[in-house]
Amino acid sequence: MRVLLVASAFNSLTQRVHVELRERGHHVGVELALGDDALRAGAARFRPDLIVAPMLTRKVPEDVWRSHPVLIVHPGPAGDRGPSSLDWAIHDGAAEWGVTVLQAVAELDAGPVWASVPFPVRAGGKSETYRNEVADAAVEAVLQAVERFAGGWYAPDLAAGRLGRERPYHAQEFRRIDWAVDSTATVLRRLRAADSQPGVLDELYGRAYYLHGGCAEDRLRGRPGELIASRDGAICRATVDGAVWIPQLRPRRTPGGPATYKLPAATVLGPQLTLAGVPEVPVSPQEAAHRETWSEIRYREHGEVGYLEFAFPGGAMSTAQCRRLLRAYRAAAARPVPVLVLGPPRDFFSNGIHLNVIEAAADPAAESWANINAMDDLVEAILTTTDTYVVSALAGNAAAGGLMLALAADEVWCRASSVLNPHYRLMGLYGSEYWTYTLPRRVGVEQAGRLTSAALPLGAREALGLGLVDRVAGGDAAGFRRWVAGEAEELARSAEMGAWLTQKKRRRAADECVKPLAAYRAEELTRMRHNFLDPGEPYHPLRRAFVHKTCPTETPAHLRG
Repeated sequence: MRVLLVASAFNSLTQRVHVELRERGHHVGVELALGDDALRAGAARFRPDLIVAPMLTRKVPEDVWRSHPVLIVHPGPAGDRGPSSLDWAIHDGAAEWGVTVLQAVAELDAGPVWASVPFPVRAGGKSETYRNEVADAAVEAVLQAVERFAGGWYAPDLAAGRLGRERPYHAQEFRRIDWAVDSTATVLRRLRAADSQPGVLDELYGRAYYLHGGCAEDRLRGRPGELIASRDGAICRATVDGAVWIPQLRPRRTPGGPATYKLPAATVLGPQLTLAGVPEVPVSPQEAAHRETWSEIRYREHGEVGYLEFAFPGGAMSTAQCRRLLRAYRAAAARPVPVLVLGPPRDFFSNGIHLNVIEAAADPAAESWANINAMDDLVEAILTTTDTYVVSALAGNAAAGGLMLALAADEVWCRASSVLNPHYRLMGLYGSEYWTYTLPRRVGVEQAGRLTSAALPLGAREALGLGLVDRVAGGDAAGFRRWVAGEAEELARSAEMGAWLTQKKRRRAADECVKPLAAYRAEELTRMRHNFLDPGEPYHPLRRAFVHKTCPTETPAHLRG
């Protein structure tokens, strides 16, 4: 069928639905919801058999849903209505929630139900839940609904969409934290229900900020509401019965002032933390692995396998984060274990350089240069590791330099639901991270050129077929993690490990003789320096548009199908 995806943004869920429908043989196009007239024109141009809206923040015009069947993905169980469904589920501590695919009608979220799939609500932030449990349930529900529609035999439930009640927008009045009264559990639910957007509005040092993200702290204590520590950019704030870590802040925009965006909390507060005597309280990756506390990097060992886990908000990696991960990687690679597994237990692997931190820098071009070199240093360390077999385990999505970071490993294992974007073009960059070495050696020169120029997402199964990844496993994030552990332990016990490591040394030495890694890096960085420093290059305006969430004026041509 010809399926048109209508979405407010080509976000992770929209990309995943795009991938899944393409893999099943559908002709898929995308039209961004940029206004009623644009949507009408997009539908007329594509001539869809079916319209699916995976992520939509505005109503579909009546003439569109009357002339085309339109299926809306709602992140709530059948009967739930309103714009803040997932926020309310996390705020209320729901143990189970769901995703419903319903047909567009005049009343919001009240149309005939084509599919509804439940999912467990695990402890964690809204955005992480959205990219994992919600996305898994949404894809299952969409595929059910599309199959039922295509078959022509299924009669959607006309009444299910009108069950329950419509809940209001989850405004700041419902998110407010009373630090003198609220328990750690309450504070965490409020923070996690708003972690990506819109954040929890609060006050620190006499100024209004939105707090983003939340992690419990098991040891530090203080006066409720007081900032008691910082660590790797995050701040720790005391509650009545414990403390929580807040990774990011966004200053409240002043009337007529410039737009604000999320940054590491300690970066936003800057000297105020020093003046207030807030101490930096470090924790090693090894200690963090056995505690409930904030740490972007954790290291643990099980048998003959080391696991270097990292989880950066939004998957972005600043200069400082790259350098911290490099130190942890070098320490992990020096351990007496034959296999080292890289990657977070769930959510993003990496999305490359940290555009928000770059945008906030006094000299964005200089910070861009520092960030890409820090990424390159990390990738080089992995590529030149010859005494350990390195595996990248992608439980979630990866893009641009973050995917090239994964490709530096000896093997790439991928969860079946992961979406991969092996390109830099949409940010106006040539790219680095030794991609001109690692990508062609996996997929060939011609395919590497296609992947980096097409700028379309890949599913894990397609990536496996291309040779971009080596193994794919299904299941949820926890199941994938168990699978990775089993495969890694079997790999480490293999009698052939010594031969594999010897072969790895020889291959690296042979490749170095043909063309040194330094030459790949120099060629890539020559192009990147031009991207960063030439005032006519598109990188800086594209970065600003991304950071400030500037709405595009039209749907990019490469998405229209």
